[in-house]
Amino acid sequence: MQPTPTSIACDSLTNRKDWSFAERHGLLLVGISPIVANLIGSAFNILYNQQQIWPILTEAQRERFDLCWQLFNLFVYPVAVACWAAPLIWLRNIHRAMLRGEQVDQVALSAAQRTVINLPWWILIVAGVSWLVCIPVFPAALATVPGKLSPAVVWNLVTSFVTASLIAITHSFFAVELVSQRTLYPVFFQQTSPAHVPGAVPLNITARGILWALSAVVSPIVSLVLLLVVPDASHQTPGFGIAVGLVAIAFGLTTAWMLGKLVAVPVRQLKDASLRVSEGDLDVRVNLQRADDFGPLIDGFNGMVEGLQERERLQETFGRHVGQEAARQILQQGEGLVGNEQEITVMFVDVRNFTEHSSKHSPQEVVAALNIFFRGAVETIENHGGMVNKFLGDGFMALFGIGVQPTNHALQAVTAAQQLFCCLGDVTSELELAGWPGLQIGVGINTGPAIVGSIGSPKRQEYTAIGDTVNVASRVESLTKILGHRLLITGNTKNLLPAETPCLPLPPQAVKGKGVPVQVFGIAEE
Repeated sequence: MQPTPTSIACDSLTNRKDWSFAERHGLLLVGISPIVANLIGSAFNILYNQQQIWPILTEAQRERFDLCWQLFNLFVYPVAVACWAAPLIWLRNIHRAMLRGEQVDQVALSAAQRTVINLPWWILIVAGVSWLVCIPVFPAALATVPGKLSPAVVWNLVTSFVTASLIAITHSFFAVELVSQRTLYPVFFQQTSPAHVPGAVPLNITARGILWALSAVVSPIVSLVLLLVVPDASHQTPGFGIAVGLVAIAFGLTTAWMLGKLVAVPVRQLKDASLRVSEGDLDVRVNLQRADDFGPLIDGFNGMVEGLQERERLQETFGRHVGQEAARQILQQGEGLVGNEQEITVMFVDVRNFTEHSSKHSPQEVVAALNIFFRGAVETIENHGGMVNKFLGDGFMALFGIGVQPTNHALQAVTAAQQLFCCLGDVTSELELAGWPGLQIGVGINTGPAIVGSIGSPKRQEYTAIGDTVNVASRVESLTKILGHRLLITGNTKNLLPAETPCLPLPPQAVKGKGVPVQVFGIAEE
């Protein structure tokens, strides 16, 4: 019984309304796709019979031969056409439902998908039986005519039907496969891949090469060999041998073209897609639906690109939380707790009057105002080679000099700090609208050795810097409130700046945790 569309959900369906003409009439196009190959095979057979067989038949045998092919065409070919059309008719209702975007029973859909993939084998069976049954039928029919049947007639009949059948059968297979992939696969495999359909028997690359050889090589060679051993009653074998060779060349080129469509196209698309991926384009996909060896390869390639895209997305998301440079460092060092001593420059930035402002505004308003400042601050830090390592509620800590490339990280940090004040002025109007007019900051910078890397427990780690250099930078930032300078640096940082950098010496300051006062300098904010 033919399955019909039902209301059972099927994950393979989508409601597409932009089907092409070929996709809407795919069953018809697949149905007529073997016609050309069989007509040409029949034309070759008729020409061969006229040139090689007809002259060596008796009058009675000619009459029997005419009656035989007429009856054969009247009964056998209609049966063959009906057999070929049967699965296409069976697929019609499901095909229409898929075009309309209706939900189809999963069992019926799986059976239809399996049938679509196996259609080339079905035409191979139908056409093969139809053609090869001629070999015993015609000699048997001629043998019933009174008189002796010449062995040359039998040899010529075998040559005629073998050559014509090889031409028709192999090209019918390739034609059905090619048209099915273009017209039926997009409809029946809208959300699923045809590469893993249970019960389907797609032609692999090795078998495809063998079938091509049968069509383009074995068929003409067998024909020519048979011509050599057949007695030539009409003395036309040399000329007809040339004709066979020309037919072989023509069909060899035709087969090569179809084989190129089936093999070269996916190879070329995979190559082009690989080049685009190597250039950083992770949006590329190979949009070919194949059930043969290329199916898993294409699925694997697309899955690989999706994985790379997901990894890039995760890295980008990860980078937004820990900083892009920190993300790169973490990925490079791999898993585990790793910390290395490096000379870096540490910057602490603090937002003034945060507690007072927070007590008068809602948390949403406070966060909105802070994000206005942080948006430009992070971009400024990263543009100057630094990384915002952590946000501290009302401020942040930034690190300069992280990475393998040597840089003047002290100068980068001071330049970035000066630019922060410029950025703060650029967003004055936005801050006023957000309810925090006159937002001010203080910046403290120190340079020295620190342990940089992933620190924490095996279950929870943080990429950061620790050490006396970090502590001093934090203390120097606190001094900005006391000394009345919004941008302070230590002597260690000043020693790495160009000599012409204007620095205002300030009295050494005692800071918590240091036995001796720390030399600090004020830097102009612009």
